[in-house]
Amino acid sequence: MARNQDAPYDPAPPIPTYEEAVAAGSAWHRDVDPRDHASAAEAEGQSLLTGRHASDPSSSSNPPRGRRPRGYRPPTVETDDESNLFSSSDSETDSEDEREAAQVRREMQELEIDDSEVHRRARLSWGKRIGLLSLPQWRWKWRWRLPSLRRNRGSASGSAGGDSQGADGAGSASSGTGTQEAESSRSRWCFQPPGLPKLGSGALFLLVARTLALLMLMAFVYLLFASDLFSGMARRMGSRMFDPESVRIHVQASVDPRRIRDHLKHYTSYAHLAGTAGDFALMEDTEMLFRKYGLEGVTRDVYHVYLNYPKAGGRAVEILGADGKPTWSAKLEEDDVGGLSAGRQTFAFHAHSKSGDVKGPLVYVNYGSEDDFKVLKADGIDTRGAIALLRHRGTEPDLGPRLKAVEEAGFVGCLTYVDPADDGFLKGATAPNGRYMPQGGVQRDSVSLRHWVLGDVLTPGWGSKDNMPRMKVGQTKGLIRIPSLPLAWRDAKPLLQALKGFGHPVPNGWAGGVPDVPEWWTGNASAPVVRLKNEQDEAERQPIWNVYGYIAGIEQSNKKVVIGNHRDSLASGAVDAHSGTAVMMELVRILGDLVARGWQPLRTIEFASWDASEYNLIGSTEYVEQNEDALREGAVAYINLDRIVTGGTFRAAGSPVFRTLLLQILNRVADPHYNITLRDRWIQREGDIDPPGIDSDYAAFHNIIGTSSLDIRFDGGQPYPARSAYGNYELVEKVLDPGLVYHTLLGQVLGLLILELADGPLLPLDLSTYADNMVRSASALETWAAKMGAPEPGLMLTSLRHASRQVAHSVREFRSFETKWENSVVSAGGWEPSSMGRQRMEYNTRSAKFESNLLDEKGMPDRTQFRHVVLGPQTWPRGAKEPVYFPAVREAIIAKNWTAARIAADRAATILQAAADGLSK
Repeated sequence: MARNQDAPYDPAPPIPTYEEAVAAGSAWHRDVDPRDHASAAEAEGQSLLTGRHASDPSSSSNPPRGRRPRGYRPPTVETDDESNLFSSSDSETDSEDEREAAQVRREMQELEIDDSEVHRRARLSWGKRIGLLSLPQWRWKWRWRLPSLRRNRGSASGSAGGDSQGADGAGSASSGTGTQEAESSRSRWCFQPPGLPKLGSGALFLLVARTLALLMLMAFVYLLFASDLFSGMARRMGSRMFDPESVRIHVQASVDPRRIRDHLKHYTSYAHLAGTAGDFALMEDTEMLFRKYGLEGVTRDVYHVYLNYPKAGGRAVEILGADGKPTWSAKLEEDDVGGLSAGRQTFAFHAHSKSGDVKGPLVYVNYGSEDDFKVLKADGIDTRGAIALLRHRGTEPDLGPRLKAVEEAGFVGCLTYVDPADDGFLKGATAPNGRYMPQGGVQRDSVSLRHWVLGDVLTPGWGSKDNMPRMKVGQTKGLIRIPSLPLAWRDAKPLLQALKGFGHPVPNGWAGGVPDVPEWWTGNASAPVVRLKNEQDEAERQPIWNVYGYIAGIEQSNKKVVIGNHRDSLASGAVDAHSGTAVMMELVRILGDLVARGWQPLRTIEFASWDASEYNLIGSTEYVEQNEDALREGAVAYINLDRIVTGGTFRAAGSPVFRTLLLQILNRVADPHYNITLRDRWIQREGDIDPPGIDSDYAAFHNIIGTSSLDIRFDGGQPYPARSAYGNYELVEKVLDPGLVYHTLLGQVLGLLILELADGPLLPLDLSTYADNMVRSASALETWAAKMGAPEPGLMLTSLRHASRQVAHSVREFRSFETKWENSVVSAGGWEPSSMGRQRMEYNTRSAKFESNLLDEKGMPDRTQFRHVVLGPQTWPRGAKEPVYFPAVREAIIAKNWTAARIAADRAATILQAAADGLSK
């Protein structure tokens, strides 16, 4: 628009910088030298174009910081040409609409300016491109005052001082009135917080609009997540974004036999009896490795328990002459086979044996079974006051109950040995070149009565902490009352030779394979007298140390899968239990690495290193007793590792709920020696999960709190130098598992088990198999009771039969949810609605509690720690062929106490019915 030619020329003041132009309350003096106009205009152009023309080198320079000239009138927009942003106009010649347009353009210009350079000035202009979070925090430390609303009168010709004048400087009244009306019509309210630049109406509108939009967006997002709309997706994917199949493949491929070898070699490098310095050192190593591999919450847990230790000169086995002096003495100790870098190999002794120095005639009792003692009694052999010579193996591998039978037969002491017919040169090559026990090998063992008491024998039923009550040694039912010692068969040979002519020739099946024993006799009260000396150190409050570490779950962190293995050993422990330790540590490393990459399971994974397991499963039992309530609510499953590789045949023992899952996993793992999967080998031999025993650390989890437990291992049904110095690292590496092939396969099976139990949306516990087994076992129990002479066994056990069928029916209805959930997720394109997610987690919780609902809180008669009414150990082991279901009923039938059998059956039926109702809720 052309300038009005009639208006007198008024020299323009120098053009200010942008900061000076927009600063409130500034004014210019009119006596400015016109020669400064050009430089001032150039400075203003550079300031206003900062950030606009990045290609202009001058755009990066800082605007001048001098004092602002006084008398400045803000520049206005005269035309619609946006290239002429800085021309001035007179209010007298511009129409009101043009002035209004100029004002709007000026405000738009202010809003469009990128003042990244201006941020460094003491006073800032508020621009729409400045994000709230982009400003440094110190900029916002104004005084706490309420913001004020201030009238801002905009005028194209008004000065900063607020008085409107005409071009000639006089200004008539009429023109003043018109100007005031125009200004009044354009008056607007501006939001002016104290300490901040004023906001124009356009800026205020945009600020408010964007703030409201942001609040609405935040509210929408909050409603989405507060309503748990995407909880299914979060639970299935979370922040992990890991494909489950990719994780399985990664874990299976990551099991490294070299690392397993390193761990195995380290853990077997020195002696480490429970509670000793070597054991403490390995505990610290385990604690360090748990942390190094990325486990959370790594802690040590101390208990104070009853342990015994052999003395160097405190043991002796001698044949005494007529004058009472020894004519022969046993060597007792194994040859030092080397390989120990610290300390010495442990003495030959029995864990939890009784101290004593006794004498008596020698009597050979074969395996010490119930039938063997019947033979001795039938032959008229007086066993009172005698010393028993007992061979290992037989139908019952647990030595404790057999020594209890020796004690109850009147013997005052017992000697044990491994016969070469069971484990020695008659079976094959002996260690160190073969897997069998050499003539100088000694099998140490525990003689605790774990069928009666689990854990610390002085605190049955509660954790062995310092402030807890303790029984006296003579009060416990968990200890043998006679001293005992183990021998090598080289030491047993002179004893067997000395029996010739005493008692009776042994019956068929009693003669062993010890060479140079031409005749095997039983011995009797007239047999040579043997001295058994077993003086030892006994500690009633010996500290032991468990170590724990976990990987937290993201969906149900209070639910956990526990993987455990014991750390202590009676000898070097390469097979028992560090074959399991080495594999467990490798899985800790692999899963810790996955966590470092961002993976997390749905449920928590806890790893545990137990102590004093060789004495009576102490470490694991004390942990269960100390944390009983929490474990009942939180433990989903327990996987046990121990002597995991002694052969090439995969075996499992524990709860039937793992059968389907185990078969699925075995189908993914191939045996390179047979070029078929482990599942194919399992089916070929008609394998199944064996009933849970009490031979390892899953006993407390199963019997005391009812956690579904599984023990996995490779063996071939062949013996090995158990708990002997010959069962060392070299034997494992060169004989039992060259290349650690089966250690690697076991690691793969373990890794897949952990993933399915801890990270599967649905907990893969096969309750149907368990229920079907109960129905079959209830029927078999009736048949067996009839053979035992029970009157009307069908009537006596009718309640148990009906209850087991009710459980099977409830399980079928309960498991129908799996189909419902799968259909829901498939129909939703893979997403899980929040309501279905809650139902799924409740389903998992009930599945995990199924076995814990099968407990009788009173326990079995005289054995209160054994609470499982469906699966439990016998009071007196009678071999694996006996029924294993419904132990209390079975014990009453064996005792031919039919009333007690009916009462036990009715009580078990009541518990089964309650478990069925728990599934139906």
